Amino acid sequence: MNSSQPSESRKARAARRAGEFPPAPEPLAVPVFDSHTHLDITVHEAGVPGGSGPGGAGTDDPVQALIDAAAKSGVDRLLQVGVDVASSVWSAELAERNPSVLAAVALHPNEAPRLADLDEALREIEALAAQPRVRGLGETGLDTFRTGDDGRAAQELSFRAHIAIAKRYAKPLIIHDREAHADVLRVLDEEGAPEVVVLHCFSGDADFAAECVRRGYLLSFAGTVTFASAGHLREAAALTPPEQLLVETDAPYLTPVPYRGRPNASYLIPLTMRALAGTTGTDLDALCAAVSANGERAFGPWR
Repeated sequence: MNSSQPSESRKARAARRAGEFPPAPEPLAVPVFDSHTHLDITVHEAGVPGGSGPGGAGTDDPVQALIDAAAKSGVDRLLQVGVDVASSVWSAELAERNPSVLAAVALHPNEAPRLADLDEALREIEALAAQPRVRGLGETGLDTFRTGDDGRAAQELSFRAHIAIAKRYAKPLIIHDREAHADVLRVLDEEGAPEVVVLHCFSGDADFAAECVRRGYLLSFAGTVTFASAGHLREAAALTPPEQLLVETDAPYLTPVPYRGRPNASYLIPLTMRALAGTTGTDLDALCAAVSANGERAFGPWR
């Protein structure tokens, strides 16, 4: 360092690093898949690892760079998830041309109340659901944290419609559930759940986990399971049988400890997998094999 230049303050360094992708972890010996990622949002908001910022400057194909980085960490398959019509179309198109990617399509629970024509948007989602490499309906569900009382009716209507589409096309239902556990179960009971139900970014406690396990649902754990404040998630993970457990990033969000607050991407899945292995008392390679098998059973083969 040139001693004539002032050293970077701790606060300035923290602010700079907040936008940087973390270093790659030790790769997994047994490959797994990321059951929930948003590659489009990641590129738009954070760029790519080693890139020069949002938009993925420095690479000709930032999406492929994220997929390649994941593969190097032992994450060889991804489920790219839509949150509105445009991102669902993008997800389906990516899955069609990339053998490492499958797609899920849906209107996010917080998106549904904002739409001028919810019925038309649902028709577009259903058209996408018929495509062979679209393997899930999601993320859909209920969110009482960000949607107020005035939007709850549209949100629930949308959730019910997605359940119906999932059943018509025999595809998994991927549920966003934020502070709405009881209502999610109520709607599933009233509509009848599809054969495969995934609780994305599982956020409940041990009691809710036990009920979901009893129903045969898949519980997908994100980097939140590593947070110091998330003892309830570790309790939930500990009682989830390996054959009902999935792992995800929800990238670019929910980056696992010790990099919480920095951009997330699928290549960081090994951090969450190692935490889950420790929490569940399961051999890491055996848990990776179980998670991989769960993904193939739920979503079908990637290739």
